[in-house]
Amino acid sequence: MNIVSTQLGNSLYNCVRSNLRWPLWTRSHFTYYPTRMGTGKRMNMFNAINNAMDLALDENKSALLFGEDVGFGGVFRCSVNLRNKYGSQRVFNTPLCEQGIAGFAIGVANTGATAIAEIQFADYIFPSFDQIVNEAAKYRYRSGGLFDCGSLTFRVPCGAVGHGALYHSQSPEAYFAHTPGLRVVVPRGPIKAKGLILACIRDPNPCIVFEPKTLYRAAVEEVPAEYYTSQLGKADILRHGKDVTLIGWGTQVHVLLEVAEIAKSTLNIDCEVIDLVSILPWDAITICTSAKKTGRVIIAHEAPLTQGFGSELASYIQEKCFLHLEAPVKRVAGWDTPFPHVFEPFYMPDKHRCLSAINDIVNF
Repeated sequence: MNIVSTQLGNSLYNCVRSNLRWPLWTRSHFTYYPTRMGTGKRMNMFNAINNAMDLALDENKSALLFGEDVGFGGVFRCSVNLRNKYGSQRVFNTPLCEQGIAGFAIGVANTGATAIAEIQFADYIFPSFDQIVNEAAKYRYRSGGLFDCGSLTFRVPCGAVGHGALYHSQSPEAYFAHTPGLRVVVPRGPIKAKGLILACIRDPNPCIVFEPKTLYRAAVEEVPAEYYTSQLGKADILRHGKDVTLIGWGTQVHVLLEVAEIAKSTLNIDCEVIDLVSILPWDAITICTSAKKTGRVIIAHEAPLTQGFGSELASYIQEKCFLHLEAPVKRVAGWDTPFPHVFEPFYMPDKHRCLSAINDIVNF
């Protein structure tokens, strides 16, 4: 552990020396690596989300934004000042009833208006599960194309934050990935968050944007001011490599970028890092191309190991890329327990566990 910590310190020192515009932001279990897209306005992730919803409300006069405490700006301040700008008829609070929020959002979208609904924490999305999975996702199919719930976007803060414990730390993306008719995405930072939200708002299918809440303030980038969208269903290759493919999404992407640097500097292992971005649908072409190139794949996510979305990826890669693999696909994930409070550091798929997995897969 001490050796890895020393190596990590040297790695970060070299990164800061490489003319980065601002230092990497370090949190309890990850170091933030910003995306660069030329010039823009410096924003953290909640600023970028606020900007995206501002643009959407301005462009589409039928758009409504609602959720628990949304009218006041939301607990994470993502909707701050939007009620003042667009009025309480378009930006408003709802009762503390996730099932009601989802049902109302479906009704709004079904009439042809645009619904942007916030579920305050991913851990509390489960009362609305039936509405999202059995109603929103199936509306077009069950009506033979007469009705749909396009223009329906759920924003859902998710993931570990350092002190959230079992009711404010979960990552439930895999539950929804089993549902045809939905789109599910997870941004890794401000630029991606803005682009994905605007893409989801325009998409003709109901969408869920799981937003890693620890990134709301930790993630800072130069975000383009104009209206733009990010392609749904497309993964991003953030670092090219030839020895091992590392796949993650959300906050975990930054853990893997840090681990890739450590692996290169200490073990001379060249890792390719992929941000899956889209859980449903997911980019099988990019993933399989990388798997066939490196022959070794590690998938990491915060959700529990059993039936986490890494299971689907691992199964597909084993099936489609088997003859190209040098070792079985490995997963590094949360443990099969409720999310802990004081034991959170031991639960997380941190850089130490991921680095150990790289060493194991290379020496298989």
